[in-house]
Amino acid sequence: MSELELTVNRKIAAPREKVFAAWLSAEMLAKFMQTPTDSNGPSRVSVDAVKGGRFSIVMLANDREIPHTGTFLEIDPYSRLSFTWESPYSLEDSIVTIDLAAIDANTTEITLRQVKFQSDEARLAHIGGWNAVLNKLEEAIA
Repeated sequence: MSELELTVNRKIAAPREKVFAAWLSAEMLAKFMQTPTDSNGPSRVSVDAVKGGRFSIVMLANDREIPHTGTFLEIDPYSRLSFTWESPYSLEDSIVTIDLAAIDANTTEITLRQVKFQSDEARLAHIGGWNAVLNKLEEAIA
């Protein structure tokens, strides 16, 4: 089942450049990369926003910390980000790709894809997680 994948789409009322920058900013990532439930506020984040650079996101949920790390595989300004996604709930070689398209000057369509999951249940949980992340991104960027 490791070939399972997901796609989540969202339109956000913000310019594409601003949405792109949010994914590379430790301050912004801390605001929107949080657990869908039980979040204890901003995550602890560090980012080396270059191709080959690493990131670390520690989500805080009640009495536990959930570490997420990865390596940037592609950084194509304002249109695409791709990175490995390493967490206790992901397979080792899971990859997330985020494509951004300008609908107009103040609206961006996000297409987020992730490949490789341990099970269909893990894939479904990640769909919920990524939808919650995109909701929080929309709030943080407003």
